[in-house]
Amino acid sequence: MHRKLPPLTALRAFDAAARHMSFAKAADELSVTPAALSFQIKSLEQHLGAPLFQRLNRAVELTEAGATLAPGAAEGFQVLGQAWRTTQRLQDTQTLTVTAGPAFTAKWLAPRLYEFAQAHPEIELRFSASLKIMDFGRDAIDVAIRFSREPEENLYAVPLAHEWVAPVMTPALAEKYPNAESLKSAPLIFDDSINFLRPKCDWQAWFAAVGIDFAPTHGPRFSQADHAVDAALAGMGVVLGRRALVVKEVDEGRLVMPYKVALSTGARFRFLCPQGAENRPQIRAFRDWMLHEIGKTTYITDQLVIRNPADWS
Repeated sequence: MHRKLPPLTALRAFDAAARHMSFAKAADELSVTPAALSFQIKSLEQHLGAPLFQRLNRAVELTEAGATLAPGAAEGFQVLGQAWRTTQRLQDTQTLTVTAGPAFTAKWLAPRLYEFAQAHPEIELRFSASLKIMDFGRDAIDVAIRFSREPEENLYAVPLAHEWVAPVMTPALAEKYPNAESLKSAPLIFDDSINFLRPKCDWQAWFAAVGIDFAPTHGPRFSQADHAVDAALAGMGVVLGRRALVVKEVDEGRLVMPYKVALSTGARFRFLCPQGAENRPQIRAFRDWMLHEIGKTTYITDQLVIRNPADWS
C-alpha cells in the first residue's frame, strides 16, 4: 500500500468531481479542461490501484472506493482552506471583523463607533450582528462579543462590565411615577429576550427586590431587547433595561433610573478572540477602546444597589 499521499492537484480534481458528480462541472470550477481533469482523476486511480468513478453514458457514479474517499477529501480541503484564510488574516493589520448580538451592536457598539474610527482611521471595521455563535476560522471572525455566565474554553477572554437590569424611563414618565409603589400603575414594557436567565430577572423579581408583592403580566412584549429600549425612549412605558443597552441613554439623560435598585443577571458580556490573536494591533486597539468606553459610565453602576434575584425566587 502507498503511504505517500497522491498529488494535491489530483485530490482536488477528485473532490470537485465528487461534489458535482460531473467531470464537466468540476473542470469548470477548477478552470481546467475536462480532459485535464479526467487525466488527474485517472492518475489518482492509478495511485490507488482502484477506480473511483464508474463512467456511465452521460454521468458518473462513485464506486465504493470513491464514496469512501469523498467525505475525507471534502473535509480536508475545507480544513486546509480555513487554515489558509486564518493565516492570511494574521498578515492583515488593517481589517477587523467583529460579531455581536443585534441588540448590543445597535445600542452599545454602533453609537460609539465614530470615536473608534476617529482614533484609528487605519482600521477598517466590519460587523456581523447575529445571535448565531460564529466560528472564528470558518466565518473569518476576529473578535466576538458574547453574553454568558461562564467564559468559553480555549479562547482569549476579557470580561466586560457586570450586567444588571433596572427600571428605566423617560424623564417625563419619571415625574408621574416618583417611587417604586407608584410604578405598579405605570405602563410596563416586557423584554422577553432575558427570559432565559435563571434565576429570572423579570418585573416580579424586581418588585420583590424592593419589597413589593406584585407580578405584572400586562403590557407590550418585545423579543428583541433593543426594541424594548426604543419603546421606552419613545415614552411608551417603563422597561427593565439591561446595563449595556441603556447606559448611554442614561448618561445622556434621555432615560432615567429613579429607583436605584437593580437586579444582577449573573452573566456578562465578554470580549473573545482566538488564543494568541489578542496582540494583533487591531484587536488590541479594539479591546482597549471598549474597556475605556465602559469606564466612562461606571458611575451609573456605582449609584445603584444591585441585588441578586435568587434571594427572592
